[in-house]
Amino acid sequence: MNTELMFLRRIGPDPHANGRQTIALCNCPDIWELANGDFAVIGIDITDTAKPKLPPTAGCGPDERIVRIPRNLLVEARPDIPTKI
Repeated sequence: MNTELMFLRRIGPDPHANGRQTIALCNCPDIWELANGDFAVIGIDITDTAKPKLPPTAGCGPDERIVRIPRNLLVEARPDIPTKI
């Protein structure tokens, strides 16, 4: 099994907690810590519209996607985000 892609823990509260509705089609924007310490973000794919508007110092390679997550998701996840590398 590829441990690199094992979802270890959710970062922040469940986006569906207390019956909360979300903007995504499957109601699932989310942030997860992977077993290798990296993070996976589930959000709405905005690559096609956002890529041409990226600042000159930013880029999005052919194997990357730009996703949008609701502000509250990241703000509420802040206490769960590690502060040390």
